[in-house]
Amino acid sequence: MMRWAAIVLVIAALGAGATACGGDDEGAAKTTEETTTETTDTTTTAAGREIFVANCGSCHTLSDAGTTGNIGPNLDEIDVSTAEVEDQVRNGGGGMPAFGDELSDMEIQEVAAYVVAARGS
Repeated sequence: MMRWAAIVLVIAALGAGATACGGDDEGAAKTTEETTTETTDTTTTAAGREIFVANCGSCHTLSDAGTTGNIGPNLDEIDVSTAEVEDQVRNGGGGMPAFGDELSDMEIQEVAAYVVAARGS
């Protein structure tokens, strides 16, 4: 009987410890998926910034990138979606050259995500 009581106490202690080590608390550690998503977002933003500075900054102002081009629109002042930026970068238009043959699809997605995230910051 004492043995069963000891086992029950151990199980109860383990259960209490597991709850105290994360459980469903709001302050719990981030999951691997959340951390990976944040890392990917940061990496994409950094890659997009590099692509923007190298290919777009001479024509466009974007404060976050430290660019002050005045040939194209000031990107700090316009509200655009990622899809709109991707389309404009890929196909050009309105005086802007197309970059669809110069940048990969991934680079276009990265620069578009960066512009939308950095706009107005």
